[in-house]
Parts: sequence; structure tokens; C-alpha cells
Amino acid sequence: MMRTKRLDHRFVEHIPERLEAGILYVSMEYATSAHSCCCGCGEEVVAPFTPTDWKMTFDGETISLRPSIGNWTLKCRSHYVIDRGKVIEAGPWSDEQVEAERRRDRVAKARFYGQSPKVEPSQPALPKAKPGFWRRLWSRISGKPY
Repeated sequence: MMRTKRLDHRFVEHIPERLEAGILYVSMEYATSAHSCCCGCGEEVVAPFTPTDWKMTFDGETISLRPSIGNWTLKCRSHYVIDRGKVIEAGPWSDEQVEAERRRDRVAKARFYGQSPKVEPSQPALPKAKPGFWRRLWSRISGKPY
């Protein structure tokens, strides 16, 4: 059960040393946010804004973060969504779901940053993404492979 039901936001340059419960601190200069875990455990939760991590939406009054906040490394293992300042509890994930998401995240980062994803021996190789429509069409027109 989430102790914090709503997060007010504060735009700051630097995230403060002590986080006040119920406040989502947002640093645009450092493209990150931080808040005290909404379950009430007091742990610091950091969500960086990058093309492969979280996206922040500010509608002029409230803030939303996507995707959900999954605190899998914390003892509480809380999971919630921040939608227009409201904290919406999400269901728990199994260890298998968490590991599958971590693999997906590693692959997304590797693809975005132009590296080949590292595949661990115990995990199956992920299929290579099929080139998009325009790339395939250009390949046909230009005769160059994609």
C-alpha cells in the first residue's frame, strides 16, 4: 500500500541532500528527478530522463513520469506510476519479470547508443530488429543493402 498518494513537484537545479516526502524534485539542468519512495520506506528514488529511461511530462500544473517506477533493488520492491502528480500503485513483479525487463532495457540502451547488446550465456539471443519501411524501400530504390 502506498503511503504517499500524491507528489507535488519542485523544479530545482540540484537535488537536495534530504528529500521531503511527497515532493518530486525535478532538475532540468541534470535531466533527472528524485523523490522519497512512495511506499513510505524513506529510500531515495532517482529517475533520469533519457531516451532509454524515463520521460517526464509537465502540463503546466502537474508532472507525469513514464514508464512506471519499479523499485526492484529496494527492500520494499514498490511499484507505482506517477500520473499528473497522483501516485497509482501498480502490481508486484516476479523476479523473472524484473530480469526480463532488465534484459530489454540493456538491449534498448545498446541499440540506442550503437553498441551490440551483451548476451549472457544463460539468456537466449534477442532477434535483431527488422529495418523500418522507409529503410527497406530506400534499399530497394538505391540498390544498397540495409
